[in-house]
Amino acid sequence: MREPRRRFPCRWALTSFLVCSLSLCVASSLFSCPPSCTCNSSSMEVDCSGQGLTSVPTDIHQDTRILLLLNNRISSLSGGPFSNLTSLHRLDLSNNFLDQLPPQVFGELVNLTEIRLRNNSIRSIERDLLHGLPQLRRLDLSLNFLSMLPSGLFDDLSTLRWLSLRSNRLQSLERMTFEPLSSLENIQLGDNPWECDCNLRDFKHWMEWFSYRGGKIDELQCTLPKELRGRDIRMVPVEMFSYCSQLEDENSSGPADRPASPCTKTSPTHAEPEPSPDCPQRQRYRPASVRRAIGTVIIAGVVCGVVCIMMVVAAAYGCIYASLMAKYHRELKKRQPLMGDAEGEQEEQRQISSVA
Repeated sequence: MREPRRRFPCRWALTSFLVCSLSLCVASSLFSCPPSCTCNSSSMEVDCSGQGLTSVPTDIHQDTRILLLLNNRISSLSGGPFSNLTSLHRLDLSNNFLDQLPPQVFGELVNLTEIRLRNNSIRSIERDLLHGLPQLRRLDLSLNFLSMLPSGLFDDLSTLRWLSLRSNRLQSLERMTFEPLSSLENIQLGDNPWECDCNLRDFKHWMEWFSYRGGKIDELQCTLPKELRGRDIRMVPVEMFSYCSQLEDENSSGPADRPASPCTKTSPTHAEPEPSPDCPQRQRYRPASVRRAIGTVIIAGVVCGVVCIMMVVAAAYGCIYASLMAKYHRELKKRQPLMGDAEGEQEEQRQISSVA
């Protein structure tokens, strides 16, 4: 009779232990955390920053909403490291060694609202990299080595509001690439080696339209040509690009449509045509020079000033000469009666002498 009473406390203790163990297992399975990261189950945040990681951890929970992987040594995103993170809203890969991004690496992150790829070594981007991200609102690609953006890169980003392309190697951009960004409010383009020539004319028009509708944009300073170095392209007059239409008219007709010029002899290679002795060499179209324009204005002002001074001096000289001549004629008229009396006396003396 006493043995069952003694076994009851033991069974109760064993049951309690099993329940606690099971609850811990369930809790751990609800939001698992990689060993090298710190996690917050309430905000569903996984912070793996500054851990010296060379790749993305594979045991990140699928319900993660914020993933911080900045300040590591990650150089590749191959193998689909984010394929199961469909609930991810924010992804930060700043300050890593990424030089290439596989196409569609973010393709399954349909809820993603922010991507930070700042300060990597990205040299090129595939056209389909950002497709399938209808909720994306912030994109940071600053401090990389991008020299161009493929057309169609932003076609699916109608909700994007903030974009940074600062400190890359961009020299020109296509207007068509940015036209799908209907919700864009702020764009950063500074610290790039912009060439303010015909290739950037259409994008200049887009920037003016973007600023007109209330968008914010930092300075886009020209690096080339030398005449425009340091100037914001938005402040450059449209007349500076008037020669572009002439070049477009020439390029619109292909080589087969244009008759061969009798004044040039084409070589079998792609070298420039050599002018014949009978025909002058054709001058290339060149953009207007700001320095020459300013110098022309200064010289014209100086010449006009000198001409005005000479006209004033000539008018003063004419007035003085006219007054002197008038004075001379007045004195001459006063002397004429006196001269007439003397001649009359001489005539009378002659008549008296003849009578005598």
